[in-house]
Amino acid sequence: MPPGSIPVLLIEDTPSLARVYAEYLKKESHAVISVETGADALAQLNDGAPKVVLLDLQLPDMNGMEVLKRIDAQALPCAVIVITAHGSVKAAVEAMRYGAYDFLVKPFSADRLVVTVRNAMERLRLAQLVDTFEKDLNRARYHGFIGSSLTMQAVYRIVDSAASSRATVFITGESGTGKEVCAEAIHRQSQRAARPFIAINCGAIPKDLMESEIFGHVKGSFTGAVSDREGAASRADGGTLFLDEICELAPDLQTKLLRFIQTGTFTPVGGSKLEKVDLRIVCATNRDPLREVEEGRFREDLYYRLHVIPIHLPPLREREDDVLEIARHYLAEFAKEEKKGFTSFSPQAEQALRHYHWPGNVRQLQNVVRIVAVLHDGDTVTPQMLPPPLGAPQPPVPAAAPVPEAAGAAPAPRPHVPPSPDSIKPLWEVEKDAIEDAIAACDGNIPRAAALLQISASTIYRKRLAWQAEGKL
Repeated sequence: MPPGSIPVLLIEDTPSLARVYAEYLKKESHAVISVETGADALAQLNDGAPKVVLLDLQLPDMNGMEVLKRIDAQALPCAVIVITAHGSVKAAVEAMRYGAYDFLVKPFSADRLVVTVRNAMERLRLAQLVDTFEKDLNRARYHGFIGSSLTMQAVYRIVDSAASSRATVFITGESGTGKEVCAEAIHRQSQRAARPFIAINCGAIPKDLMESEIFGHVKGSFTGAVSDREGAASRADGGTLFLDEICELAPDLQTKLLRFIQTGTFTPVGGSKLEKVDLRIVCATNRDPLREVEEGRFREDLYYRLHVIPIHLPPLREREDDVLEIARHYLAEFAKEEKKGFTSFSPQAEQALRHYHWPGNVRQLQNVVRIVAVLHDGDTVTPQMLPPPLGAPQPPVPAAAPVPEAAGAAPAPRPHVPPSPDSIKPLWEVEKDAIEDAIAACDGNIPRAAALLQISASTIYRKRLAWQAEGKL
């Protein structure tokens, strides 16, 4: 039987008729399973596989209606065609109330049988497609994604299709939409799932160290290279290499990456031995890659090498009520982590979440929920607990009434005294002090500090790495 074909289960206790019907169907290349009793028919149906069933109501061990009722009760994926004599047409019509697709009155021609079976088979295939589509619509979780909106169902289906391929995937989307989550979903859905998933943020690593991060280096190849180091390409051998913020790569490294993609080989920094790996590359950016190409910042040939299967992640504001699903998920997670009693959002808080435009997307929503869990407690999150700009604005502190100079005279404006130049700090130093103070206040917990500062934890890690490289930390 060809893969994916639907067999015909013929339930007929008269051997001569069974052979005739089987021959009719085999001429149309249908696979036929023939049984004579209801018990044998039920045994064949136990596997739950889709079938077109030709059912004679008069069987030696039971009434065929019992077989039909069993198919209906268990919602088996079958299209049932009842075979009946002239005198039992009423029974056949009754059978259709239990889900029978059609009925044939004996005697019938080969053409009538073939056409009825063909139509039943097509109906069964359509029902399977509808069932698959409905299951897709009900996917509220997909690997690391949360959300059942139609836009995300489309993303899940693209990932399903792309995962089995070896082709390079190019993920685009605004910051915070879950590009790394998408890359991990592709890896976990693929045949490489048991092998490593290695992620590199091309914007978080100093440009002079980027080549070593990807391809590794040998001892003594540059100052600080005190030993051989394996790069991400070697660590991802057999698995997936994810290059986030790919448009941040320096032009000379873009050339080396292009050669690596074309040949699957590379040479570590300072080395002379050519190494070969088998991996899949998934890359991502929050920029418009075509504009980067047009403005000369990204190689056109590299773009077309990477941009084989495009996946665009929609912003949170275009994902219908996914914002509430995600918020509830993180509320439960953070409430447990912070040992708080939150279980739900009030209708007014849900309204505020639903109507906010979320420029920071899922990452911003995650930070908002974490702030609520850290700073408040209770059973229900109210609008007053949401941080600005979602929550209710705080009333301004009333200023002290000025003493009038004379009755009826307007108060004299206070002169603005500018600070002295010596008291002004560089902006990076102000930013560094704020970040380090927040980390200290949170006992070294960088994700919590990031949530209170309303920035992503990766931003803190990236800035600290840059400060350390410049000797400012």
